Amino acid sequence: MDAVLDDLARHWPLYAAMPFVAALIGYVTKRVAIEMMFKPLEFIGIPPLLGWQGVVPKHGGRMAAVATELLTANLLDLREVLGRIDPVIITSELEQPLLRAVDHIAREVLAEHHPRLWEVMPTLAQEMLIKQVQASAPRLVREFLDDVRENLDEVLDVQHMTVQRLTRDKKLLVRLIRETSRPEMAFIARMGVYFGFGLGLVQTIVWAFTREPWVLPIFGGVIGLCTDWLAIKLIFVPREPVRVGRVIFQGKFQRRRAEVARQYGELIANEVLTVRNLLDAILRGPRADRLAARVEHLVSETVDAQMPLAWTVGGTRLREMKHAAARKALEQLPDTARYAEGYLTEAMDVAKVIEQRMLALTPLEFEGLLRPAFRQDEWKLIAVGGVIGFVVGELQVLLMLG
Repeated sequence: MDAVLDDLARHWPLYAAMPFVAALIGYVTKRVAIEMMFKPLEFIGIPPLLGWQGVVPKHGGRMAAVATELLTANLLDLREVLGRIDPVIITSELEQPLLRAVDHIAREVLAEHHPRLWEVMPTLAQEMLIKQVQASAPRLVREFLDDVRENLDEVLDVQHMTVQRLTRDKKLLVRLIRETSRPEMAFIARMGVYFGFGLGLVQTIVWAFTREPWVLPIFGGVIGLCTDWLAIKLIFVPREPVRVGRVIFQGKFQRRRAEVARQYGELIANEVLTVRNLLDAILRGPRADRLAARVEHLVSETVDAQMPLAWTVGGTRLREMKHAAARKALEQLPDTARYAEGYLTEAMDVAKVIEQRMLALTPLEFEGLLRPAFRQDEWKLIAVGGVIGFVVGELQVLLMLG
C-alpha cells in the first residue's frame, strides 16, 4: 500500500489525467461512431472489404423501404389527403392558366391535324369553338380530380415514388434521419464523456494497484465498446416511462415523440411528398400509362361534346386529334398546376397529418422510425469504438511507462 501511495505522489498528474483521458476516449469514440453512420455518402477504399461507406447511405434502399412502409401503412392515407382538396377552389385557382392552356392546346391540335378546316374557318368561328372547349374545362378538372382520387392506386405508386426519391438522393435520406435524431446523437456523445469518466476512475485504481501494461488498453477498449452500446440502448429503452422514486426513466427518443413527429412530418411534406413530386410520380411513374389512358378518355368525351367539330372530322383523324390533345394536356399539366401549388400544399397539409398519426403510434412502432438506422452494422460502430479505445490505452501505457 505504501508503494501505491508513493507512486501516486510521484505521478499524481498522470493519475489525475486518467479519468479525463477515459472521458475523452468515450467522447471521441462516440463522435466517430456518429459520423460513420452518415459519412461518406459513397464507398471510399478498396471494395468490397477494405474501406467504408456511411451506414445510412450504404443501406439507403432498405432504410427507405422501412421508412416508406411506416409512412404508407401507419402514417398517411394519400386518398384521404387528396380528399381535402376542394374541386371548386382548385378550379378557381386554375381558372386563368387553365383557359390559356386550353386555348393553346386547341389551336395547336386543330392547326396540326386539320389545318385546312382551321384556315378556312372565320376568326369568329374559331373563337367560338375555343370558347366552347374552354367552357368544358372546369368540368374536366373536377372529373380528373375525382378520377384520380377514386383510382389512386392505379395511377400512383406512392411506395415506389418514396423509395426512389430517398434512394436517389442519399443526402436527403441522411438529413431525414440526422435531423430527427440530432438530440439523440448529442446525447450519445455526452454519455460517452460520463461513462468514460466513471470507467476511467476504476481504471485509475486498477492501474495503481497492478501497474500492469495491459490494464490501460483493455480498459480503453472496454470504455469504447461499453459506452457505445449503452448510449445507443439508452436512446430507445425503456420504451414506456419507468418511475424510480421521484425520477422517471424513459428512452430519450420516446420522450421527444411530439418534437420528432413535428420534424418528421415537416421533412416528409417539404422534401418527399410535395405537390411537384406527387405530380411527377403520377406523370412519369411506373403507372403513368394508366393516367394517360384516363386523361385521353376524359378529353375524348370533351371533344365529342363539340358536335359540330366531330361532324366535320373523319373518324381516324378525330382519334388522332383526341390523342394529341390528351398528350399535350399532360405536358401542360405541371406548368398549369403550379399556379395552385400553394393551395394544394395547404389543403393536403401532409405535415400535420403525419404528425398526428405519429403521436398515435405505439412505442414499438415509433421506435421503428429511427431504430433501423442504428441496427444496420451497429456492431461495426461499437467495434470501432473498442479499437479506438484500445489504441488510446496503448498510448497511455507508453506515456505512463515513459
